[in-house]
Amino acid sequence: MAEEARRKAPTVREARVLRTERITPHMVRIVIGGESLAAVQCGEFTDHYVKVVFGLPGVSYPEPFDMERIREELPREQWPAMRSYTVRAWDPEALEMTLDFVVHGDEGLAGPWAARAVPGDVVRFAGPGGLYAPPPEAGWHLLAGDESALPAIAASLERVPDGVPVHAFVEIEGPAEEQKIACPDGVEVTWLHRGGRPVGEAVVAAVRELDFPSGDVHAFVHGEAAFVKELRRHLRQERQVPRERLSISGYWRLGHTDEAWRAVKREWNAQVEREQESQASA
Repeated sequence: MAEEARRKAPTVREARVLRTERITPHMVRIVIGGESLAAVQCGEFTDHYVKVVFGLPGVSYPEPFDMERIREELPREQWPAMRSYTVRAWDPEALEMTLDFVVHGDEGLAGPWAARAVPGDVVRFAGPGGLYAPPPEAGWHLLAGDESALPAIAASLERVPDGVPVHAFVEIEGPAEEQKIACPDGVEVTWLHRGGRPVGEAVVAAVRELDFPSGDVHAFVHGEAAFVKELRRHLRQERQVPRERLSISGYWRLGHTDEAWRAVKREWNAQVEREQESQASA
């Protein structure tokens, strides 16, 4: 058990909150910094993400904070919780990293923390990881998702070359959740207001109804797992978009805690891919 915990324990860095901003009623922007960020490799991808580490109430952790020791010495139920958040912006000269948190009152773990965060608070994180950036050779780009995908979509829009067609659909609860995003000339985000409808209904309809431009599309589709599955099927089978031109995955799943979803996410995505590839070849 100790050997397994040591092999899988991520490297955790410590930073501090520099600034906070409530950018919409349900999204808080946190800027973190510190000398530990000098070792961070970030900037290649627009979906870079870090896993923010949250200690559990009532549990004492070793100092200095050490995930290897924690996993060796504490029972699994006392290990810190980890939540994945996209790096909205990265400044390697100032050593500042920007993270956006969706906040729904006291619901969840990370949201309430972000709502209460003040400059000087300690932030521990692992990563970053990441795989996607808008390919410069694409004929056009499709970006679609819900609030959880908004930071990556915004970062991607800022990276798309001028003159390349983009269709960006972001589903949010209502007009108050819209944000200002620096888009290439001629590109605008289509904000889809959920208004109490099921998550994903509006963004699925928007993509289905889109008159696809000519040229090779590269698509980034992320958010709640059920609607991502539906759009994966639509893009692969009905639109015949090759798998290599898709970045598509469920960031979260309705009715599942973050831990429960992460435990099955890899296999769930693989199973969906197998099913849809089988249907496509039938």
